[in-house]
Amino acid sequence: MKRQPLDDSFKINRTPVTLREIVLDKLRSAIMNFQLLPGDRLVERDLCERLGVSRTSVREALRHLESEGLVEFDGGKGPRVAIITLEDARDIYELRCVLEGLIVQLFTLNSEPGDILALERALEKNRKVLESGDLQEVLESVQGFYDVLMEGAGNRIAAVQLRQLQARISYLRATTVSQVNRRATSNQEMERIVAAIRSGDPIAAHQASVDHVRAAAKVALDYLKSQGDEDDTSREVVAPIFQKDPRVKE
Repeated sequence: MKRQPLDDSFKINRTPVTLREIVLDKLRSAIMNFQLLPGDRLVERDLCERLGVSRTSVREALRHLESEGLVEFDGGKGPRVAIITLEDARDIYELRCVLEGLIVQLFTLNSEPGDILALERALEKNRKVLESGDLQEVLESVQGFYDVLMEGAGNRIAAVQLRQLQARISYLRATTVSQVNRRATSNQEMERIVAAIRSGDPIAAHQASVDHVRAAAKVALDYLKSQGDEDDTSREVVAPIFQKDPRVKE
């Protein structure tokens, strides 16, 4: 067999990470890891000095984080870490319940054997990370699990809607997995989701997803209430949308 010359198609094309992306990642991680707390002022000059970058890079990153809901511009006082109120969190969990329940149900109906295998691998990785990983590793692992679900569900619009909430979901998730015993319980709930998917029961899978979100919501909302959130009202922590599907037998 005659050897063929190596042409340009053999070259690996790499897209270098831009400075803006690095700054964005640093600031996002600082918020997720609670190095920057809700309400903290984000003074551009100070951030430039600490990061060693230009004001343009910082400003662009702050605007992007504003679009993710992690930063807010408070009138003439400038940017600050966004404050997710109790009411905001309830709204996010209600929407998360609907979107994730739908995606899990569609995954059960539409996924291929390879998708289920990928989900099982993501679950196993998540179990190991939950046992010994740091907070950032946990957030990335859980996101990897949901990435498999969104890919296999086959509904691009639902996935886009869920990803638009992702930064705030991750922030609330960080508050829950930081609580005592929540990590082990969370993995058990995700195991229920996978078991229902594996059995081919979309209703049971949907209910397992709803139960998982409800449990996470309770931990997060209890935490926010303990912080003395001034927006606390008499509205139930678990909204009607979280109630058990009447088609599912006890």
